[in-house]
Parts: sequence; C-alpha cells; structure tokens
Amino acid sequence: MAYADLPQDAVPQKRSKLPLILGVVLALVGGGGGFYATWAGLLFADAESPVAESAVTPLPDIAFVPIEPLVISLGPKSTSSHLRFTAQLEVASGYSGEVTLLLPRILDVLNGYLRAVDVAELEDPSALVRLRAQMLRRVQIVTGEGRVRDLLITEFVLN
Repeated sequence: MAYADLPQDAVPQKRSKLPLILGVVLALVGGGGGFYATWAGLLFADAESPVAESAVTPLPDIAFVPIEPLVISLGPKSTSSHLRFTAQLEVASGYSGEVTLLLPRILDVLNGYLRAVDVAELEDPSALVRLRAQMLRRVQIVTGEGRVRDLLITEFVLN
C-alpha cells in the first residue's frame, strides 16, 4: 500500500518531453546531413572510390544452342500424362556448330533418359537438380569433353 502514504491532493509529476523532442530534432538533422553528404558526393568525392575501382568483367565467349522441345508420355501409374521438356546448351562459341550437328544424338539421349526415370522422381520438385546433372553428364559424353559447359532447363512441365 504505497499509495496510502501519499496525500490525496498530490498529483504525480509529469516527465519532461524535452529529451524526446531533442532526440527527434537530432535524428532529423543527422538524417538530412547524411542525405546531403551522399547526394552532393562529399563521401566519395575522389576518383579512387570503391565504386570506381570495381570494373565490369567481360562476359565469357559462349553461345546457346536450343534443344527442340521434347514431349514424353508418362505411364498409367502417374498423376500426369505428359512431360514437356525444353532446354538450351551453353557451349563455347567455337563449338556451337559441332554441337548443333550432334543435336539428333543429344535428343535421343535425353529422350531415352527421361523415359527411363521413375515417374515419382519426375514429380518430385527437388529432383530437378539431380535430373539436370544426370542429363548434362550424358550430353557431355555424346558431344565430347569440353564442348558443353552447362544445360539450362527452360521448361519442365508435367500435365
């Protein structure tokens, strides 16, 4: 009963709002000063700033060879009836003609592999990384080492 000791007429003292107002004013001044320093270029005024040092590196000498879309019928055990697959091969630009010449073999390998994969694995969303790695390895075997750098899957639709 701490209130019993206080007289009934005593009103508790209100805290001063000066620290709150001072804090808001200082925050506004600091924010405005920081904005002006950045906008005016005062922070990175010299030519040897970190932004100026980062040079854009040229892109590697690559080309993309599109693979014709594959439509693979799935078995009766599947919830989907077809798989539509489209991809592109990332190759060194000097080998794009050779890889284009081998496209029928690449399509044959991919078609055979995708038909052999279990339907449950095709329907698993996390299996796409494993499937991509397996298909890339098979394409690299067909085309020879060093010609195909990557397999980019552009469409993988089960319907």
